[in-house]
Amino acid sequence: MLRTLSAVKQRAVQYDLKTETAPLVVVVSTTGTGDPPDTARKFVKKIQDKALPVDFFAHLRYGLLGLGDSEYTYFCNGGKIIDKRLQELGAQHFYATGHADDCVGLEFVVEPWIDGLWAALTKHFTSTRGKEEINGALQIASTASQRMDPVKPELLHIESRVELLRLADSGRRDSEVQEQNAVNRDQSSALIAESEPSLTHSVPPLSQASLNIPALAPEYLQVHLHELLGQEESRASVTPVDPVFQVPISKAVQLTTNDAIKTTLLVELDISKTDFSYQPGDAFNVICPNSDSEVQHLLQRLQLTDRREHCVVLKIKGDTKKKGAALPQHIPEGRSLQFILTWCLEIRAVPKKAMLRALAEHAAGPDRRRLHELCSRQGAADYGRFVRDAHTGLLDLLLAFPSCQPPLALLLEHLPKLQPRPYSCASSNLSHPGKLHFVFNIVEFLSPTTMEVLRRGVCTGWLATVVASILRPDTQVSPAEGGPAPAPEISISPRTTGFFHLPSDPAAPVIMVGPGTGIAPFIGFLQHREKLQEQHPEGHFGAMWLFFGCRHKERDYLFREELRHFYKRGILTHLKVSFSRDAPVGEEEAPVKYVQDNMWLHSKQVARVLLKESGYIYVCGDAKNMAKDVNDTLVEIISKETGVEKLEAMKTLATLKEEKRYLQDIWS
Repeated sequence: MLRTLSAVKQRAVQYDLKTETAPLVVVVSTTGTGDPPDTARKFVKKIQDKALPVDFFAHLRYGLLGLGDSEYTYFCNGGKIIDKRLQELGAQHFYATGHADDCVGLEFVVEPWIDGLWAALTKHFTSTRGKEEINGALQIASTASQRMDPVKPELLHIESRVELLRLADSGRRDSEVQEQNAVNRDQSSALIAESEPSLTHSVPPLSQASLNIPALAPEYLQVHLHELLGQEESRASVTPVDPVFQVPISKAVQLTTNDAIKTTLLVELDISKTDFSYQPGDAFNVICPNSDSEVQHLLQRLQLTDRREHCVVLKIKGDTKKKGAALPQHIPEGRSLQFILTWCLEIRAVPKKAMLRALAEHAAGPDRRRLHELCSRQGAADYGRFVRDAHTGLLDLLLAFPSCQPPLALLLEHLPKLQPRPYSCASSNLSHPGKLHFVFNIVEFLSPTTMEVLRRGVCTGWLATVVASILRPDTQVSPAEGGPAPAPEISISPRTTGFFHLPSDPAAPVIMVGPGTGIAPFIGFLQHREKLQEQHPEGHFGAMWLFFGCRHKERDYLFREELRHFYKRGILTHLKVSFSRDAPVGEEEAPVKYVQDNMWLHSKQVARVLLKESGYIYVCGDAKNMAKDVNDTLVEIISKETGVEKLEAMKTLATLKEEKRYLQDIWS
């Protein structure tokens, strides 16, 4: 038999790993700052019991596939934690561990790893049960649709588990659609002549290849649209799990100059009439809608504009082949189509290959062929370049492939939930009672299909529009004359991950690293520390270091006056600022460009704080480059200042993380 532990969602409750002799396959992702996913934590906690003997899993043979994103420091760490612990308890690999990287495309590792799994299973079963039995089992798994003879019950279980891991449906050959270059030769000849591929067309060899495409996901939703008789719709049902607070925006300030590369806004929320509470370093969710113009374009493209106010009624199709089919929990009952597209579905989400495969069923000619290419194994590079990396969304695809006419049910089955966007609290409730500050850049990028169209981020673009009526520049100390504009309101909800807090011992020294908007939680730290020192003038407070960076000193030096204030008062004992785009003036020495460069200049002090004074280091900001570079610099600093090899320095840094003295709040 073959056991699967996909994302460890099934845990060990369905079977007992203490006695399991069948090969185990584990597929696990990574969340947070290198932690296993929530569904795996109970399992991980059990196997990390220090009382377990070293031969506890000596009978177990397993293969593990870790899913992660190399933009984050602790790549695939959820899988690595389980992998390491299973080996410590005596388990052995029957198949080598794979680490799939979402940064470059999970399929580049996942698909070869699954292909190799069959050979590994063959070898395992051959050595344990005999070649004849495993050959029969794998033959059953690959030709189930043609089976006529009875099968041993124990082999049927192998078949069912093998099928769970297949990218295709039962009968692999049925899902490998062989499309020859002769198909639509006349229509595609002009495309083949093009020297460069694009979202809508390919070039040889892909344009001439036979394709292996994934199985078509079974349809399972039946959708009806009924007239909605004038009921008002509220957003309360969008996030039913968490408490939602409707709060007014009391202030909005532009922190950057108009010629800065990015526009940064500070927003103040009035939470005085709510039960919302927070600590400096906490984050919270902003519940945001999709762009109204994009929703209207999507309705037009689906030819449903005249039914946008109709109520969406969902049922499970009676003849669906989808196992365990259930209504999507993120689509509330009794809501209009426009409400669902606006508040419930991530219409900008990059479509998975399963969705491309489904869209192809409703396209014709070259459009159908190209959609098949983009979801095929042969088209993995084009999918990465023109879909995933270009952040191509559903509306982009529908504009690019005009023959594609998907039904509404397809969208509701494949589009994920519109997630609330997290933001760091940039204030202290001691300094600003009843208020909550947060900071964000207005994200802007070009549309992947029409490059002349500038788009804004889903949440930041919406927030910028919401605060436009009350926005003022940083230099303006009071609202403009003519009376205050009515305060707009937004919905927020708390986040439960409260790990990014100041040390419980105020005497512990602190190093803060936060370029750009990564400075947000540290403004809250400094405000909080200032009030604590006012309340306890005789108290002992540790040193506070801040490594901040931006592009230009005169354009996007966020919170410059506040930081100078904290520095003059001795709250902030060390302020180190770097400007990555400012050129040296006259004959002065070239300025330090990045926060990690400044850290290296002060390597002795950084090492002393962390290794000799039991200090804490906090890193907030971009995961893709900054967090990695800061982590690498810390390794170099520890290696240099303690005279140890890099591997030993990495272990020291890992210990700091385990002790919760190296904390990250990072995003991509």
